[in-house]
Amino acid sequence: MKKSIISTFIIALAATCAGHLQAGAPKADAAQYFSDYIAGKAAEYSSKKSIKRSEIADARQSVWAEWQKAVRESSELPLPELQRLSDVSSHEWKIPASLEPNATMPFYWGYKSEAEPSGDAPLPLFIYLHGSGPKEHEWSTGLILAKRFDDAPSAYFIPQIPNEGEYYRWWQKGKQYAWNNLLRRALASETIDPNRIYMFGISEGGYGSQRLASFYADYLAGAGPMAGGEPLKNAPTENLRNTAFSLLTGDKDLGFYRNKLTGYTKRSLDSLKALCPDAYVNRVELIPDRGHAIDYSPTTPWLKQFTRNAHPKKIKWEDFDMDGWHRSGFYNLYVDRRPDEAEGARAYYEMSIEGNEIDLNVSTVTYTTIETDPQWGIALDFSRSYEPARSGVITVYLDENLVDLDRAVTLRVNGRRVHKGKLKLRMENMVNSCARFFDPERLYPAAITVDLADL
Repeated sequence: MKKSIISTFIIALAATCAGHLQAGAPKADAAQYFSDYIAGKAAEYSSKKSIKRSEIADARQSVWAEWQKAVRESSELPLPELQRLSDVSSHEWKIPASLEPNATMPFYWGYKSEAEPSGDAPLPLFIYLHGSGPKEHEWSTGLILAKRFDDAPSAYFIPQIPNEGEYYRWWQKGKQYAWNNLLRRALASETIDPNRIYMFGISEGGYGSQRLASFYADYLAGAGPMAGGEPLKNAPTENLRNTAFSLLTGDKDLGFYRNKLTGYTKRSLDSLKALCPDAYVNRVELIPDRGHAIDYSPTTPWLKQFTRNAHPKKIKWEDFDMDGWHRSGFYNLYVDRRPDEAEGARAYYEMSIEGNEIDLNVSTVTYTTIETDPQWGIALDFSRSYEPARSGVITVYLDENLVDLDRAVTLRVNGRRVHKGKLKLRMENMVNSCARFFDPERLYPAAITVDLADL
């Protein structure tokens, strides 16, 4: 079965191990199993060990403890101890040359709080992406701004882009490698709140944070690009259904159509919110009489109001690639095989859970450009068409936050019933979902796998 390259680093299948985890009491080999997974060995954990409904909480706690241990012991891109942001020192990560040659990412990793960070009061994490000026200056400016922003108590990850110039962007696969490592380590940390992670940036960092917000929306409580504005093909707004989103751009910021594209983002989010009034929390504004320079201070205080819903019962997800990489999962959905694995192909997933009734629709997506910039040929606006997917394999993970595990569950995919009955609770689901999502909120005891070719 073919897998996207990103699987190796984000949600690759876990390595085979000799023994099996026992509900509520993982054996010692669990840490080795997870260590092998982090190292990129491609094998799926398999066990038919059942879990009783009453054992879920203990099993989840034990599995997560073993995962945390494996993350702590991994030598891959380690995070140092948090320092106070007021006197933080720099650190660096080496990006694999196969992803980006000669790439080293310096970063600051610090906190703003009178008290020392602890597991009793985990901190929200802000990930700040700088603009495209000289990178040393942009990076140091980012540290100055982070110290000033009114969002304490908080933690900050402030990276410097490894290489600069026309062809280097925050969303490319070398940087995605770093983002996935950062998320994995932050989520395994006792000092970072897994439901309060935010990404934001200015100018080139605004473009980057808008793309990354759509791509990684299921990990983020909120995102706040500034002085940016991406064509929506690069950052589908549907994915932000459960993620707070702020986009602030000057109304006279004409460069690369930033003001126009910000307006198109607002139009799209307003349309989605009209259809789903309880979703798509956003603040998209064109700041009057301002060009590329705006007031950056309102973004993080606005974002900090919001906490991630890690268990939404309604999901919209356009699976798009960034620099040739696809996500392999989103919230409780995991893509074993994409409906169309051709370069640039996209799929769209829409899930709704009402009681114990689950409806999942899977479509392929085709874009048509309807507006092009006459000077540079930039595609600015698009229409989309959808067709029911005829192939692909999808796993729907489930737990007590999504359905009543004591009652029968019905799953319909593209209108056809594919499951009706009580769910089998298995340790392998919990272990595989832990490895695939590396998220303490997403350790699922139940799963239903569907081959769309059988529908």
